[in-house]
Amino acid sequence: MTDIHSTAIIAKGAELDTGVKVGPYCVIGENVKIGRNTIVHSHVVIEGRTTLGEENEIFPFACLGTSPQDLKFSNEPSTLVIGDKNKIRESVTIQPGTKDGHMTTKVGSRNLFMANCHVGHDCVVGNDNVFANSVALAGHVGIGDFVILGGMAGIHQFSRVGTLAFVGAGAMVSLDVPPYCIAQGDRAVIRGLNLIGLRRAGISGENLVAVKKTYKHFFSTIGHLKEKLESFPDELKSSPNAKLVSDFIQSSKRGLISSSRHSASSKNSDDSAE
Repeated sequence: MTDIHSTAIIAKGAELDTGVKVGPYCVIGENVKIGRNTIVHSHVVIEGRTTLGEENEIFPFACLGTSPQDLKFSNEPSTLVIGDKNKIRESVTIQPGTKDGHMTTKVGSRNLFMANCHVGHDCVVGNDNVFANSVALAGHVGIGDFVILGGMAGIHQFSRVGTLAFVGAGAMVSLDVPPYCIAQGDRAVIRGLNLIGLRRAGISGENLVAVKKTYKHFFSTIGHLKEKLESFPDELKSSPNAKLVSDFIQSSKRGLISSSRHSASSKNSDDSAE
């Protein structure tokens, strides 16, 4: 019920579900579990305590579950868990957790990782995200859902990128990027709302108005975030999308990237979707 090329090396103990295809010269470790109808193309290495869900597609020279790039790693039994229907393109590396983190790296479902992307140890990645070529996540990074990361963007360790955010190509993100925002630059700042992404996600009408008002409340005026959280209007709290932004800000430990409105290169419009 599986299709294993004769040159592939499958360790004793590896678990391959029905419909799994493994191409030439792949190496699959003894603690690996691969879900139904997953396709592993040629020259892929999957090691460690790695679990893949169903209908994933792994392209040549991807390397999943090998030891994290952390000098403190001491072969602890950490894990890598990947959901369903992800496309993991050429030369992507995704590494397991460590004892100083969650002991696991988690990737959700329906994500696209283009060539040469890296997901470091203890990262938590949501669903339906697009990682363009050579995006790099350091350790302990959190990525929400429906996020787009432009080519060669880099995310600093412990930073988070919120749901439906758009991070421009080449951006260097050193702090948290709030949901629904566009971030760009080195170091990245907020350039506006990701209106195209919001509309594609079906967020419109009163909810879209609430998101715009929330953006203006937090990022278009000068003042301390603590004060802005305390003065967040009650009428906006009833919108789940607006509440997602305020909850994200409330939970930020690293701090938020700044708004370009308060920088020398500030733009007049906070409704930019570019």
